[in-house]
Amino acid sequence: MPRARVATVVAVLAIVTAACSGGGSARAESGAKQPRPETFTGPLDAFYRVPKPLPRGLPGQLIRVEDLGVRSGARTYRVMYHSLDVRHHDRAVTGVVTVPTGPAPAGGWPVVSWAHGTTGLASPCAPSRSGTPAPAFGVRGVAVATDYIGLGPTGERHPYLSGPDEAHSVIDAVRAARALPGSHAGTRWLAIGHSQGGHAALFTNQLAASYAPELHLLGTVSLAPAAELAGTFGPADQIVPRIVGVMALYGLAADHPQVKPRDYVSSEVAARDAVIDTGCLDRITAAFVPIPADSFYRVFPLDKEPARSVILANDPGHVASPSPLLLVSGTADTYVVEPRVDALMQRLCSVGQVTQRLDLPGANHGTEVATATPQITQWFDQRLSGAPSVNNCRH
Repeated sequence: MPRARVATVVAVLAIVTAACSGGGSARAESGAKQPRPETFTGPLDAFYRVPKPLPRGLPGQLIRVEDLGVRSGARTYRVMYHSLDVRHHDRAVTGVVTVPTGPAPAGGWPVVSWAHGTTGLASPCAPSRSGTPAPAFGVRGVAVATDYIGLGPTGERHPYLSGPDEAHSVIDAVRAARALPGSHAGTRWLAIGHSQGGHAALFTNQLAASYAPELHLLGTVSLAPAAELAGTFGPADQIVPRIVGVMALYGLAADHPQVKPRDYVSSEVAARDAVIDTGCLDRITAAFVPIPADSFYRVFPLDKEPARSVILANDPGHVASPSPLLLVSGTADTYVVEPRVDALMQRLCSVGQVTQRLDLPGANHGTEVATATPQITQWFDQRLSGAPSVNNCRH
């Protein structure tokens, strides 16, 4: 196959996987009594071993909590909580919750839910293992950071870039914070994510109102998101790493077992694919980078079912949300190129999504979050104060 077409398909696969799934989750009344979670004090690896059988629980209900101590006026907890995957199966998800040590305001703390970028598909790649506090982006409140479904628990494979799985994890992390004794987390919350997390943020914005009607999402920030999955946007759009495309295909299979990755990948990739379930991004990259770009696939996933339908069904931005959106991109980003974000902006406007666009001159994929943080903090402050959001779709 022509090299250009290989790059096009890899670029699409690098930012896709599972099919969309809406729907809400059954929730108990807010006053319903829930069992206290396990207080964990054991070794790090043991935290990520899911109890067998998994005790039944509602989405967001805590399973296990570990106190990681106080840093800079906030206490951080490593948590394991219930969520629902794309098939609405009960899953254990890990992450961190960071709570201010001071008295909470009336109505409880606002919550910021962070969706992280690509780390890998296996348990050692879970960001919560570091114990780093969840980022709050200048908001005085509770901050949460999910590992996503399948990424924390030992022996599971993360369904990489599955929109519904990502969104449910992000939303149920807020519920988990509210269930944490003494957190005083309120119902008002904000969502934010970059790269893979930008994709997660878009799906979170899309699904939050129906999945968690008891919560009030004030707004969502999506930085350099995966979107416009069927398009290619000029020569610069060929640079998306082919390794990430393979990660996406294997992640897709975690949600959709009818998709068999070895029906699509070359024998060279298949011979090295064990690293998907054992290594993180650095080891996966080292394993696959020697394979030429035109030797990655024997059948293009967009040319063969069931992968084609699953891929194309998982494109965010087709449904408007009542919550406003801040869409951020760097002009020097060669992974999620600016024309791709332009196309997403047009789609969001076409469906009636209130969207403010923020372009970052000279920012690349690695500097976008730090560059945009002052503007994000201001935008979050405006949402918390009730100010109307700028809608660039009107211009």
